[in-house]
Amino acid sequence: MMHNMEVNEVKVPKFGEQLFAVDIDNNNGDNTDVYKVKVMFAELAEMVKKNYEDERSPVKSLLFDHTIGELVSAQMAVVKLLTFKPWQPTEEKQ
Repeated sequence: MMHNMEVNEVKVPKFGEQLFAVDIDNNNGDNTDVYKVKVMFAELAEMVKKNYEDERSPVKSLLFDHTIGELVSAQMAVVKLLTFKPWQPTEEKQ
């Protein structure tokens, strides 16, 4: 008795890719500044994670958590700057 089984490979995103919602290996032609920023920050997060995993300690744990939070904040600020559009008041309809 033969069973036809289909195997679907699923990529498990890296820590940095999950954190910054970006697929580093498959950008689908996205070459925007926002995409580039997300990739840079995802790579930084991977670097920080590897360093933390290589030598853990209570102090390094605190620094790791703080650093990741700061990376997320910095990435959001950079994206805000890149996509900022000055506010324009709308005319009131009468």
